[in-house]
Amino acid sequence: MADLTLCIGTKNISSWSLRAWMALARTGVRFDEVVIALNQPDTKERILAYSPSGKVPVLRHGETVIWESLAICEYINELFPDAQLWPENREARAVARSVSAEMHAGFAEMRKEMPMDVLGRHGKKTLGASATRDVERVLTLWRTCRARYGQDGPFLFSSFSIADCMFAPVVTRFVTYDVAVDTPTRAYLEAMLATPEMVRWTAEAQADLDAAAAP
Repeated sequence: MADLTLCIGTKNISSWSLRAWMALARTGVRFDEVVIALNQPDTKERILAYSPSGKVPVLRHGETVIWESLAICEYINELFPDAQLWPENREARAVARSVSAEMHAGFAEMRKEMPMDVLGRHGKKTLGASATRDVERVLTLWRTCRARYGQDGPFLFSSFSIADCMFAPVVTRFVTYDVAVDTPTRAYLEAMLATPEMVRWTAEAQADLDAAAAP
């Protein structure tokens, strides 16, 4: 699969890129990676060379172009079914798709007030009412999924799934802004941060920042 290329943004801050990258990395397949620095004068122009939407992430597979995170995850699941990126059980799979879609479409105020900064540690923030409701809804989703479907493993649906990919940036936000969580939720955060994919992403985010700061 050498003709797979994933174009993503700066790893420390590109939350949508993390979602697609994590799913693809989880398959274990080799792929080419293009990282475009965000918030630069030429960012838009560089992204447009890969993505018709002018946004990242975008996956290129030969002549096929997929430019939206959840669509990329679905494509990866179909391309690599052995990776089992959705739960096998039909009910669990439907719920996993539901929570993934909710994450994709919602939580705008939480994202606005708690922007992803993987390496940052900013401490607790006083959130507005809408952002607070977003945080509470995320916590409810996590508790519900873990209680119903997560008894046999550390992730939302026991085994790692696209649902975990979709919430991975939120996991980093909760750490960055020191969001108060209960013990079971803390265990989920720790399990996510300990995945090989998250460890690698964090290390590469640090390397990017170090390179940018070098004289």
